[in-house]
Amino acid sequence: MRAGTRLIWLVAALWAATAALDAGRDWVARTDLPLLSVTVGTEVLARDGTLLRAFQVSDGRWRLAPGPVDERFVTMLLAYEDRRFYSHSGVDLRAIARAVVQTLWHRRIVSGASTLTMQVARLLEEGPTGTVAGKLRQARVALALEGRLNKVEILDLYLRLAPYGGNLEGIRAASLAYFGKEPRRLTPAEAALLVALPQSPELRRPDRSPEAAEAARARVLARLLAQGALDAEQVAAAAREPVPTTRRAFPTLAPHLTERLHRAQPEALRIATTIDATLQRAAEALALRAIAGQEGRLTAALILADHRNGEILAHVGGAEWSNDARAGFVDMTTALRSPGSTLKPFVYALAFDDGLAHPETLIEDRPTAFGAWRPQNFDRQFRGTLTVRAALQASLNIPAVSLTEAVGPARLLATLKRAGVDAVVEGTPGLAVALGGVGVSLEGLVQAYAALARQGAPITLSPLPGQGRELPQRLFGAVAGWQVADILAGLAPPAGAAPGRIAYKTGTSYGHRDALALGFDGRHVAGVWLGRADGTPVPGAFGGDLAAPILFELIGRAKSTPDPLPPPPPATLLLPTERLPQPLQRFRPRDAAFATTNPDAPDLVFPPDGALVEAPGGALAVKILGGTPPFTWLANGVPVALTIRARDTTLPMPGPGFVTLSVIDAKGNAARAEITLR
Repeated sequence: MRAGTRLIWLVAALWAATAALDAGRDWVARTDLPLLSVTVGTEVLARDGTLLRAFQVSDGRWRLAPGPVDERFVTMLLAYEDRRFYSHSGVDLRAIARAVVQTLWHRRIVSGASTLTMQVARLLEEGPTGTVAGKLRQARVALALEGRLNKVEILDLYLRLAPYGGNLEGIRAASLAYFGKEPRRLTPAEAALLVALPQSPELRRPDRSPEAAEAARARVLARLLAQGALDAEQVAAAAREPVPTTRRAFPTLAPHLTERLHRAQPEALRIATTIDATLQRAAEALALRAIAGQEGRLTAALILADHRNGEILAHVGGAEWSNDARAGFVDMTTALRSPGSTLKPFVYALAFDDGLAHPETLIEDRPTAFGAWRPQNFDRQFRGTLTVRAALQASLNIPAVSLTEAVGPARLLATLKRAGVDAVVEGTPGLAVALGGVGVSLEGLVQAYAALARQGAPITLSPLPGQGRELPQRLFGAVAGWQVADILAGLAPPAGAAPGRIAYKTGTSYGHRDALALGFDGRHVAGVWLGRADGTPVPGAFGGDLAAPILFELIGRAKSTPDPLPPPPPATLLLPTERLPQPLQRFRPRDAAFATTNPDAPDLVFPPDGALVEAPGGALAVKILGGTPPFTWLANGVPVALTIRARDTTLPMPGPGFVTLSVIDAKGNAARAEITLR
């Protein structure tokens, strides 16, 4: 053949090859690719990234975002499935040639030629595996994928989609289900099993066919040994490791809370929370222990939070989430229930703040009629004259109602509202709100007690990072808040608990329907509720007996030694009863103390009620007419001047803002004005 002819044939061959290559590229470019966005289930995470709960995708499959995966698994996967993954363009021609030769020689299929990219193509389209047409389609899609995605993205798709039996898809779902752990650290045996399962996921499921799973794992180990990916010692150790024979449940920590967060953000891939996974497990165990041995419908709810920043650390909506008999599916932290006596501390704080009482003020616990209502104490006994401190510690009803009458039940509800608490009462609020005649959730009570722990400065509690925010309006002054906390810290703790470290209050609703305990230390605030979800009575249930021990243990799990309560504010009046100003030695109802019809009462001439006045240098000029000296002056319930005989004087003020100014004369007659300082 002459040189010219050879040249013509060479040019024709090159042209034909180029045309074929262009046609192939055009064929690949025209590939109709499946959707590359793979839906994964929402994950709710603890503060350290621990998985609290995962949710299935809409078709019921467990499919999660891969996250960190053990590098050894990836190395073993590529060594077994696709050694030239990083060098081929989606189809491995050498693997195809090898598979064809082996099939012709052995007259049966010895090895496949599917690359990982081809497997991803099949998984994306859920296409057939054993037909020529199916293989051609996978090859075409694989080539197109390689032109659209990089190798890391293709591997990520495989780690999301690989089937592992039943409704398990992806490496994370399989690792959690079979080993109960994240795939960031796997043993060689675990990694080899996870490499083997996607080849025949139903036949090799370890929870149904452990022998088949073990045999498949052994084949993977043998090939990895032959290829040098594992040494003989590693393979021998892996072969001795038992194959898991059960499928573990996915984590369901804080199920009620995570369900609520998922409903609020159904499209979110990951929801970060402030929940401490260790404390959450402990709280759930405490809830189960609280109902152990109790009748079948009793359940429990617990909340633990950090009142410094508003972060909720543990949240238990019910003791047994999956127990229908206990109505475990109901989130009892949000249910409106009677708070029993747990609102009494707020009544006392308001009374202290108004200058109506002091912890050492004497008060009467005697049969008393409030209109047509004659409340009884829980034990139907009366203690006579005692200090306000003792009355609150004994949770006596008569003194609490007397103080509620003085401060006003509407004022109590308004205080709860300023704390961000929804308190529901039918009709006009009456005096019974102080004894539990109002609907409040456990979440609301814990939020209110967080404000009490912060000496009257409310804060929003939240399980979402950065959502714990201080609220603008104080509930009462720091002195009143400290005084109540000091009283509650003096309560005798449950058996075995150290005294004085936790300020707490228990409550039992009418008919023993609810047993409650709320408390706090210098950092943590917690609440415990026990009862039946349907609101029927639990005979013999008392907050002090059932809920208080759980409360102390819950706070103790947060820190073995509770953070100390804060010291008293500088303006705190630390005196025994006999050394208090005469008006504070014995409680007088507001109507008696501030009666305007008493001609002997002092008349506050300046500043008048509602005035906006200047207080240069923090000093306020005041003037009264009438009354019997000496006079006691109070600002926001805190004495600022004692035994003043002059009717014109200057008083030190706490600073700019709203101030309730009170003056009480020697006979206990009083006057007051609500003013604003600037």
